[in-house]
Amino acid sequence: MTDPTDPSTPGALRAVRARRSHSRVTEDAPERSELEGLVSALASVADHSGLRPWRIIEWRGDERRRLGRALAKAGGMSREKGIAKATRAPLVLAIVVSPRPSKKVPVWEQEAVASGAAHLLSLLLDEAGWGVIWRTGSPARSKAARRAHRLDKHEYLLGWLYVGGIPERSRKPKPRKPLDLARHLSTP
Repeated sequence: MTDPTDPSTPGALRAVRARRSHSRVTEDAPERSELEGLVSALASVADHSGLRPWRIIEWRGDERRRLGRALAKAGGMSREKGIAKATRAPLVLAIVVSPRPSKKVPVWEQEAVASGAAHLLSLLLDEAGWGVIWRTGSPARSKAARRAHRLDKHEYLLGWLYVGGIPERSRKPKPRKPLDLARHLSTP
C-alpha cells in the first residue's frame, strides 16, 4: 500500500489517500481567483459529449443567511438554526445539476458528471490546503432551496461543499478502514 506522506507517491494518488472531510473549519476561505483556478481544472472531468451539465453557486458573507433561511424553511427548523447551518463555513458551494438536451446522454449520466465535478473540486480544495465537507439532505431538493439558489426549471441541487481553513487540531491524517477488495473489485 502506498504511503500518502511519501513524496515519491504520485500526486493524484497521494491526494486521494490523504483526503478527509472537515466538519469544522476556520473563517479563512479561498479567494475568488483561487476558486476560479480550481473550478477551471474541472474541464478535465469525464463528460460524455462534453455537455458540462453542472454549475456551481458560490455563497459567501451575508448571502449565506439567505441560504440559511431556505434551509430552515425546508428542514422545519428555526430560522436561527438554519442560518447557523449555512454559516458554519465561510464559503458554501452549491453543486447544481444542469442537464442539457441530448439524445445520446441520459440525465442520470449527466448527474454522474456533476457528481464527478463536485468530488474532483472537493479533492482539489483539499489538496490546496482547505477544509471541505460535502453536505446533502432533503433540503437540497426543497422548493425553498430551489428559490434561494434561483435554479432554472430543469436544474436541481446535489448538495453543498462547505469550505474553510483547517483548524490546527484537525491537520493530522485520519485513519481509514481498508476496503474489502473481494467485495469492491471483482471479475465477471
